[in-house]
Amino acid sequence: MAGILQPAKTALRMMMLAAVLMGPIGAVAYSKASGLGIGKQGAGLVLFVTLQRQSMS
Repeated sequence: MAGILQPAKTALRMMMLAAVLMGPIGAVAYSKASGLGIGKQGAGLVLFVTLQRQSMS
């Protein structure tokens, strides 16, 4: 039984490491592909700039 658990633990650690490293890249790719978020034109641009300025002060 112990012989089966060690490779399973190693595989789980490898999957977790891959998820941690690839997660942010996948999130950015998904956000770019789906087109969600505020558009950077018109009212969306004004809102974006306003929020950025408020966060810096």
